[in-house]
Amino acid sequence: MTEDGISNKVIGCGIYVHKALGPGLLESAYKECLFFKLVQSGLYVEKEKPMPLIFEDVRLDAGYRIDLLIKNKLIIEIKSVEELTDVHLAQTLTYLKLGNFKLGLLMNFNVLRLKDGIKRVINSPLCPLRKTFAPFAVKLPLAQSALHIVIIHACRL
Repeated sequence: MTEDGISNKVIGCGIYVHKALGPGLLESAYKECLFFKLVQSGLYVEKEKPMPLIFEDVRLDAGYRIDLLIKNKLIIEIKSVEELTDVHLAQTLTYLKLGNFKLGLLMNFNVLRLKDGIKRVINSPLCPLRKTFAPFAVKLPLAQSALHIVIIHACRL
């Protein structure tokens, strides 16, 4: 299954969990329920996966943890905050870069409609002549529903 196929399944499970629980709970409650639904749907899911930091060729355990890693392809970063900020985006982009993953979902469950709390984050070298990363966002509709997701690309500058 591709990253896109996995992300569509994850979004569906996320909407199911959000409809059942509503907004206002702690991040840990949404994480546990989403983990349960994803495993129940047949996906291989790792919870609180350690993300080591490589510094000067030394592997360091800096305490980074991916909320959910699906099939070793898709990162899910779960939040339950009033509003997503650039720091939340930077955290997700950092996990994508450190683990060399292509796609992540930043999901904020503290919203009235979950579709308003999802950001699709893509780690892609769109600008090959540049060395650092900078995000930019594009809003696109999903093909199978009226759900709109903000897509964030990590563009090498």
